[in-house]
Amino acid sequence: MTGFVRSGRSLDADHEERCDVCVIGSGAGGAVVAAGLAAQGLDVVVVEAGTAVGRADFDMQESTAYARLYQERGLRASADKAIGILQGRSLGGGTTVNWTTCFRTPARILERWRSVHGVEGWDEASLEPHFQAVEQRLSIAEWPEALVNANNGALLRGGRALGMAVQPLRRNVRGCANSGYCGMGCPVDGKQAMHLTFLPDAVAAGARIYTDVEADRVEHDGKRATAVQCFALDEVRGRSTRRSLRILPKVVVSSAGALNTPMLFIRSELDVLGPVGERTFLHPVVVVAGRYEQVIGGWYGAPQSMASHAHVDRGPQRVGFFLEAAPVHPLLAAQAFGGFGHQEAEFMGQLDRTAVFIGLAVDGLHPDAPGGRVTRLRDGRMHLSYPVTPALIEAFRAAHGVMAQVHLAAGAREAVSLHVDPVRVGSAAELGRLDAAAYGAHKHAIFSAHQMGGCVMGADPQTSVVRSDLRHHQVQNLFVVDGSALPTALGVNPSETLYALGHRAVSWVAAAV
Repeated sequence: MTGFVRSGRSLDADHEERCDVCVIGSGAGGAVVAAGLAAQGLDVVVVEAGTAVGRADFDMQESTAYARLYQERGLRASADKAIGILQGRSLGGGTTVNWTTCFRTPARILERWRSVHGVEGWDEASLEPHFQAVEQRLSIAEWPEALVNANNGALLRGGRALGMAVQPLRRNVRGCANSGYCGMGCPVDGKQAMHLTFLPDAVAAGARIYTDVEADRVEHDGKRATAVQCFALDEVRGRSTRRSLRILPKVVVSSAGALNTPMLFIRSELDVLGPVGERTFLHPVVVVAGRYEQVIGGWYGAPQSMASHAHVDRGPQRVGFFLEAAPVHPLLAAQAFGGFGHQEAEFMGQLDRTAVFIGLAVDGLHPDAPGGRVTRLRDGRMHLSYPVTPALIEAFRAAHGVMAQVHLAAGAREAVSLHVDPVRVGSAAELGRLDAAAYGAHKHAIFSAHQMGGCVMGADPQTSVVRSDLRHHQVQNLFVVDGSALPTALGVNPSETLYALGHRAVSWVAAAV
């Protein structure tokens, strides 16, 4: 059968498809598993709620990108609005807009999954061939230190001055122009996102991809999935047109992403069969800006090319965190700062001399950082409750102190927090100001760009949704192949873990057809 990419808006009547496998979602997990299944000769249909985009659509404008390429037009948030959530929504999912940072799953996390959650067969040796395969296809390689921009250079310089381990990052790029606009879609096709790699592979092998189509529910009898009911989406508002695409597969793979797969399962009444939506992890992010005398221009250059994991394991009594840089594009910076009037004008007026560090807390490992919960409101919208607990507050405070020290060691004239009333630190003697500040929900900016969990894998059906082979505990022809299956947060950017997850799932899904 000839493969294609077709918008659901082109359907002029209700439509039905039969196939071996229906893959819901086209991001890091879904694209890889779809390509692998199609390569084995299986009949694959992919449905994607986002639209098909390419380099001609990427105009490097924030106003265009957030509205078109992100969930809820870039305004997704926790239920109390304390945590802003950046999550991709287009053909290719989050890989279209991520910052290209790639890490293998840390060994200590894999061991945690085994010893605490009963996950079997997920160790470094088992994953090695899958990591190698995706690294080759996506051109994942270390970014040269000579190309590091001033924003990341400040993290490198300041961290090393303090004796901290700071390491260069690996990125999935080929022919990168070092423009800095990864988060708005790569305008030169340098980023090896799914719409340039695994999705074309899938189509070449015969997969049929429908974009602008949302999976509304998975129909099942408690033991087997029988259909996936989808609806085409309106172009202007992105809402259902009620024009139906009904898919009758032998096997269903949900790769809609963390937050979205739990919502699909709740709509499908699969939440009565397991803890759907629970243990949702965010790698909650706090931010400290540094003001420098020299021009930084943090909107240019690879957004992330240096990181420090010196504080990722702070012992069993405390939540760990890791440090990275973040791009300093005007709209993103203005939203993050959150000030008003003269404060906002003063902050934005110095943006070209501002470097930004982020501290990402590793939730899901400490008993007082169990993650959040996804539920559904009466009107059908997602409700993410995420408690900012004392253990997270302690980590936020510690991360602020470390990031401020790194800025000062890198030569910043002051470090500035993103509190409602910003805390300014101009010397080591003033670091106590950060210790004395209030931390927690609505006290300062908190973000998430890494969503995980909500349909976690594990041995016990009472505490997990899928088995170690990513198959649903009760519905035998239903798999979860995305970040929602992860039993904890990773302590590293999740994209490469998800690529490998998709690659590993191919044999398990194929065997179920």
